[in-house]
Amino acid sequence: MNTVLIKNARIVNEGKIFDGDVLIEGEFIKEIAQSISHKSSSCKVIDAEGNYLIPGAIDDQVHFREPGLTHKGNIESESRAAVAGGITSFIEQPNTVPNAVTQELLEDKYQIAAQTSYANYSFMMGGTNDNLEEVLKTNPKNVAGIKLFLGSSTGNMLVDNPETLEKIFSNTKMLIAVHCEDEATIKANLEKYKAEYGEDIPATVHHLIRSEEACYLSSSRAIELAKKTGARLHVFHLSTAKEMDLFTNKIPLEQKQITAEVCIHHLWFSDEDYATKGNFIKWNPAVKKATDREALWKALLDDRIDVIATDHAPHTLEEKSQKYSNAPSGGPLVQHAVVAMFEAHHQGKISVEKIVEKMAHNPAKIFKIENRGFIKEGFYADLAIVNPAMPWSVNKDNILYKCGWSPFEGTNFKSRITHTFVNGQLVYENSKVKENRAGKRLLFDR
Repeated sequence: MNTVLIKNARIVNEGKIFDGDVLIEGEFIKEIAQSISHKSSSCKVIDAEGNYLIPGAIDDQVHFREPGLTHKGNIESESRAAVAGGITSFIEQPNTVPNAVTQELLEDKYQIAAQTSYANYSFMMGGTNDNLEEVLKTNPKNVAGIKLFLGSSTGNMLVDNPETLEKIFSNTKMLIAVHCEDEATIKANLEKYKAEYGEDIPATVHHLIRSEEACYLSSSRAIELAKKTGARLHVFHLSTAKEMDLFTNKIPLEQKQITAEVCIHHLWFSDEDYATKGNFIKWNPAVKKATDREALWKALLDDRIDVIATDHAPHTLEEKSQKYSNAPSGGPLVQHAVVAMFEAHHQGKISVEKIVEKMAHNPAKIFKIENRGFIKEGFYADLAIVNPAMPWSVNKDNILYKCGWSPFEGTNFKSRITHTFVNGQLVYENSKVKENRAGKRLLFDR
């Protein structure tokens, strides 16, 4: 049996940081104590003195591009990047090719991941205007939830039929995750800027095309429908100050029927960055104004926003280098998400305990993931060791995404992931991913 003893760690769990040791046996955390002695000569000992030991992050929104878009990335390549970034579990979205909108197509993705994934995995079932019957066949025990695009995005899975939406919201008891942007507003804005710029629209107006109003109209309607039907709603990648009034911190997370997520890029960048980053920070929903970013931070810290995720969505350098109107939206983030939040910690914006809450504990609670997201005896040993004082710079040589670029290129981070464990297996150590595809299908306590 695989046995690992992590000594002298600054263990971060459930709002506390305490010094101690963690013993891993097989797939699980066997013991947590102030001091644990070597159990056997075959036990691997890691001295984590001065470093944080955190539960591996659970990224509830990624696009790993397999099947059908594997020139951009695949489950193997992007899960390798994820574990190098301290992310040990991911939930992938259905807008691959073909779209995962039948049970058979959904299961095909699970079969690929079972062979190739370095991290634990789940895949969302996609809803469309005409697949309610298939949606209702989804097994709540081994599928994370239902994904609806209420604004078109990569793959164009737009669900815009109000009658269909109400049927899905009324009939499924599973968590429904939504991408909220109002398509009519976006189209009207696009025509306005086409009239002004012709075919050479600058990236600097992306946030005005995919505007605050487009986001608010869509998210407010989704929330109204969830309240009407009693649906369990999770709103992905919020980007505006105006939307923050739609969410509450008045009740505990476990009692919330409507929960909220923010992504790394909306916490890091603002519209001021379009001038230098251009299409490389072109996301849907768009990165908005600095005042929106400040409001997102405020809502994250006061618990109106429950989760930090990535919306990792790689495109090739060539695709992103096209003119604005042709360049796709999305960018790669899983390798740098956790250290970006630790950088925010160094800047005094967020505590380490809060990072762990929003990136590990809360995703596990919201999706009811079995035995993950915490450092507890009997839980799966999905762990990351973070050295808070080991500076490094993001460059082409250390980027692991298949697309080969990052919006963080040239950024200096003070913290570094030194070790990542998935199901007790050491999958990443000192800048090297081990050829150990240890990921397992996530199960849910429903």
